[in-house]
Amino acid sequence: METIVARGGIDGLDTLWMPEEPDFSFLADPFGLWRDGVLHIFAEHYDYRDRHGRIVCLRFDAALHPIDRQEVLSEAWHLSYPCVFEADGEIWMLPEAHRSGTLTLYRAGDFPHRWAPASHIVLDGGAVDATPFRHEGRWWLAYASARDRRSRQADLRLAFADRLEGPWTAHPGNPIRSDLAGGRPGGTPFVLDDKLNLPVQDGTGTYGAAIRILTFDRLDPAVARTSIGAPISAPADAGRYREGLHTLSACGAVTLVDVKRVDRTGRGWLIDLRRRLRAG
Repeated sequence: METIVARGGIDGLDTLWMPEEPDFSFLADPFGLWRDGVLHIFAEHYDYRDRHGRIVCLRFDAALHPIDRQEVLSEAWHLSYPCVFEADGEIWMLPEAHRSGTLTLYRAGDFPHRWAPASHIVLDGGAVDATPFRHEGRWWLAYASARDRRSRQADLRLAFADRLEGPWTAHPGNPIRSDLAGGRPGGTPFVLDDKLNLPVQDGTGTYGAAIRILTFDRLDPAVARTSIGAPISAPADAGRYREGLHTLSACGAVTLVDVKRVDRTGRGWLIDLRRRLRAG
């Protein structure tokens, strides 16, 4: 992660691209965790035919050779952004699920296969791409507001708590940013040069166009002061997937990214038409 930030991009670094997904589906929002020498990558698997996101886990050995893949979490509502992390001797997942009307923290049972709701996090409204981190003895949560379409891309909010399960207190400066160029979390927070940094999505022009690094120049329960870096875009070797870079997620010596392309063939409109005909 630090190398990418220092270089200002991914071009020239060793990359291992996963095979393309089948038609009408994609993987996005990768988060990783090493366990017993195995890299577990959790990601959203989205199918355009039912417009539903589910969480899958892809496992790789130490040489990054694929081992297996399976669905590990599905709900009646759309799931994405499976933020996976370790804390208090447990493994947790905080997926994006604002359409459910709540933000649910899951605890791993039989990792990585089984997840059970541990608590519901209550905030100052719906939360999109909520990203937890520790800072100066407290838990913090960065998230975009789910209030409306623009807020989901532009209004960055914070909350803090003494315990991961809460209760959570909304930051008095919310929204701490209202900017399409950096108002929605997009990966794992990290510390560089003694400052806390958060990857955020640059949604100017198109959704998921690039990632920027948001630096907290000051962060405490009273004040949140930030500065933002230049966009980090999809690298040249991403081929036809160069229309956006949506996530920057650290996992030890490995950094996970997702890149995108836009299908302009019109097949998506055909899927929508078929869905509407079935619904009618």
